[in-house]
Amino acid sequence: MRKKAVISLRSFNDLDKDDVIEVVTPGEFLVTDNGFKAIYEETELSGMSGTTTTLTMLDDKLVLEREGNISAKMDFKKGETSVSLYNTPYGVLDLQIHTEDLNVNINENGGDITAEYSMELAGQPPITTKLAVKVKIN
Repeated sequence: MRKKAVISLRSFNDLDKDDVIEVVTPGEFLVTDNGFKAIYEETELSGMSGTTTTLTMLDDKLVLEREGNISAKMDFKKGETSVSLYNTPYGVLDLQIHTEDLNVNINENGGDITAEYSMELAGQPPITTKLAVKVKIN
């Protein structure tokens, strides 16, 4: 089942808690056999125009996939570490993501997700990020 939705994302990291990134965008919400998906087009404001983002939400896992000018697949599961290759027009970045906390509260009517994770880029000190996603069905 495919529905129109408004997808809100809000994130900030421990480097600068006043630097909050917030995006509200129209998209689609899909109910799948094993979970839910939210799909939206990135804009110039996010710095990723020409990229489609898909959030796959399962009971205990969030998968963020980007395809287009930027491509990546990032897995978030509480207590686990994953490795992601983040392809940009400027080159490929190797990211290590450790999910400290993940709460998925989604059903066929939308819902929200919160994640707290540390991300390490090519041996640099990790950055802790908090992400909140809301999916509201139109």
